Amino acid sequence: MAIHPPENKLWWNEPIEKTEIIWVGLCLIWALIMFFMMPYWHLFGEQNLTNEAYKVEPEAHVERAEAMADKYTVREEGDTGIPVVRPPAGSDVFVVARLWEWWPILELEKDKTYRLHLSSADWMHGWSLQPTNLNVQVHPGYDFVVTVTPNQTGEFAVVCNEFCGIGHHTMLGKIYVVE
Repeated sequence: MAIHPPENKLWWNEPIEKTEIIWVGLCLIWALIMFFMMPYWHLFGEQNLTNEAYKVEPEAHVERAEAMADKYTVREEGDTGIPVVRPPAGSDVFVVARLWEWWPILELEKDKTYRLHLSSADWMHGWSLQPTNLNVQVHPGYDFVVTVTPNQTGEFAVVCNEFCGIGHHTMLGKIYVVE
């Protein structure tokens, strides 16, 4: 119960002030502008990722990634010997997220197109390619297919941007782009 209840308890019958109508109108106009800009940004802004997603058993995705790594490994890196895989241009490339690594490391050719298949073997992870700001949520049981065409050479970091446990801060991967 209010300390001083309004005299007219039917407040919804009270007239609306002119400034409130103006603010509600401006907010409505801005909401409509943003609503119609979303498809525009998606189609013409080149900022929203167009991808595919399929259901997949985590074990099947891991098997595909291991088969690809067995076939296209060019070297190993790090203390644990993570394979560096150089698949042919235009091929399907399988990447596995698991506590707390991105597996394998990729070596892609500049200006060549690849279909990256991203899936998790355990928890939800976030695949963020830095510094390009390409972000994908990676869930177990789903194969997220992202078509990429690297347009600059260098070493790019893959960072998990969804908290996945105590080792989350160590979940880093790499993609090398070569001529």
